[in-house]
Amino acid sequence: MASTYDCSDPDARVEGLAAAARAVRGGRLVVLPTDTVYGIGCDAFSSSAVRALLAAKKRGPDMPVPVLVGSWSTIDGLVLGVPKPARELIEAFWPGGLSLVLPHAPSLDWDLGSTKGTVMLRMPLHPVALELLREVGPMAVSSANVSGSPPAASAGEAESQLGDSVAIYLDGGPSGEPVASTVVDLTGDEPRVLREGAVSTASVAEVLGREVLTV
Repeated sequence: MASTYDCSDPDARVEGLAAAARAVRGGRLVVLPTDTVYGIGCDAFSSSAVRALLAAKKRGPDMPVPVLVGSWSTIDGLVLGVPKPARELIEAFWPGGLSLVLPHAPSLDWDLGSTKGTVMLRMPLHPVALELLREVGPMAVSSANVSGSPPAASAGEAESQLGDSVAIYLDGGPSGEPVASTVVDLTGDEPRVLREGAVSTASVAEVLGREVLTV
């Protein structure tokens, strides 16, 4: 049976984060607040946990799961190389609503879905999410909803969709207006904005000092 922890209460927050860390390390799923919408997450390096995450969302591996990190430096061990545009965007917008698509390090033993050798990375601007990520390391995290349904803006909305497929719900209060992260693809010769969200294309272009392609 799932357990929910009210992270507005200091004691419940400590207890909830410890329970969530145990769940992640045990290959189970947790729901956590982020600065965009609530996410459903697991150990990024556990293939069985990622499969369970996709099953909970009723989604296939054709839509790979993004990875959230708890610090700037974590990205160095996850990707083939960090190009200058990635460093510039990380310094400008992390933590925050910007996701970067980069070639992942070939040595990594993970299965996030049909990624074609890439990984989508983001550092969220939410204290509960950051504390958990810094405790357990990179997590595969997708929006906490069944595929095709609205993203969850509260822990209650997430639980109504995902139920007992999730071990721990961390309730960080309402997320506010649900705004997706902006996704920038840095796998080619030129940066491309795959999705405009919390960070405008104009802001990305300003940081990079050049026009960026859009899809």
